[in-house]
Amino acid sequence: MRGGALPPALLLAALALALAFASPRVRIVSLIALAITLGALSQLELPRGWLEIAFLGCWASTVVNAATVHLPGGVGWRSGLALSLNSGVWVTAVVRLAGSPSDLPKACLMLIVLIPAGWLVARRAPIAVKVGSSWLIAIAILCATLPFLPVTPGYLPDHLE
Repeated sequence: MRGGALPPALLLAALALALAFASPRVRIVSLIALAITLGALSQLELPRGWLEIAFLGCWASTVVNAATVHLPGGVGWRSGLALSLNSGVWVTAVVRLAGSPSDLPKACLMLIVLIPAGWLVARRAPIAVKVGSSWLIAIAILCATLPFLPVTPGYLPDHLE
């Protein structure tokens, strides 16, 4: 889970699930803010030493985005904007440090999840969206903690033991 496209894609999927509980206007404003953030920050050069911080920030933001589906009343203006700006920062950081320029559009494809998730929430069947969010939380916590665990056989190639 250290590739350039997969962690940002899961972060954007979590953002889409969070925005499924927002009003259509909040969704539009949040997606515009995300696009502006991605466009503005994709030109920055980041130090390679920030790679671990970028991955940790990406996974932590995935947990936060996915957990917002449990907010009563859904995501509002401020929280929607904050989630989008935060997601844009970490998506750009991971793609710039661990991926290629083609990984950004690949990751952004996960925003399509907003369409079926919004439809489910509108039809008063949000449990499927909440289950998907719970899955994303579990994956993000696992991926965030693996680099901090001691090396065990099978986690790293044998020549590094």
